[in-house]
Amino acid sequence: MATFPALPRRYHSASIWGLYIVGLCPAAWYFYQASTGGLGFNPVKEFEHVIGIWALRFIIATLAITPLRDLATINWVRYRRALGLIAFYYVLIHFAVYLLLDLQLNFGAVGSDIVRRPYITIGFGCLLMLIPLAVTSNNWSIRKLGHGWIKLHKLIYLIAAGGALHYVLAVKSVTLVPFIHVALIALLLAYRSVRKPIMDRKRARKNLGQPARAAR
Repeated sequence: MATFPALPRRYHSASIWGLYIVGLCPAAWYFYQASTGGLGFNPVKEFEHVIGIWALRFIIATLAITPLRDLATINWVRYRRALGLIAFYYVLIHFAVYLLLDLQLNFGAVGSDIVRRPYITIGFGCLLMLIPLAVTSNNWSIRKLGHGWIKLHKLIYLIAAGGALHYVLAVKSVTLVPFIHVALIALLLAYRSVRKPIMDRKRARKNLGQPARAAR
């Protein structure tokens, strides 16, 4: 299988910073749209909605890194941390819009929503689970936590499932756009359950091919 062209190492750092800039452009654009009346008759709700969708998209992109490497030999692992952090920033903005603009810092209403409205309960739970992932997304935490870091960051699977459920419950219907997002998350989570046999099969084929090449 042909491999995807690799970016020269000297450009790795710049490409990661470029990803942060490009990744946050939709937030800046929709903020501008909301402030200039470009998001319809209820700009706060629409802004909150589109930011939440972008959060889900970046979670999907984060989960897609492993199958892309396994199945398509596209190694973008260096971007996974940035994608995960961008997803966290979008979730944080999504919650901030809800808290500051929608409910105007009415903490009583926030608490009531979290207790009584399941989709907000799930969304708030996902935000809480994302915080330790964002805080430990650095090399120091990887060294200090060791294998525990891997276990902690497996929370992303639960967060992705919760985010998909939050989205469906919020829109109250599964039209084409929610269906695509939920289906992608379901496929990416399902891949984790079959990854080991797939990789074992690939390694076995590779090992069988090595003696033949050596004989030539």
